[in-house]
Amino acid sequence: MNTHDLITRNRRLAILRFLSAEPDYSMNTSVLQTALRHIGHGVPRDTVEADAAWLAEQGLATVEHLDIPVTVLRITPRGADVASGVAAHPGVDRPLPR
Repeated sequence: MNTHDLITRNRRLAILRFLSAEPDYSMNTSVLQTALRHIGHGVPRDTVEADAAWLAEQGLATVEHLDIPVTVLRITPRGADVASGVAAHPGVDRPLPR
């Protein structure tokens, strides 16, 4: 596995963990981009949008495109299991024990 794949897997786990920590289990991609930057994943919005689409395709989150140019990502029960380490999914890092 190359460095790019390792970073992508880690970033996707971070997104799921951010979502699982929210009271309504959702966050818009603008806020996600800022949150990711604070943990060392400074990526453009396009990358966050692509990760959101990938997580939705995998059934780990849902994507809602609002009329204003905002994308909201919401974690699914399967995504919450992956975020907590109860389940594993290829393409997403497994969290370390806390």
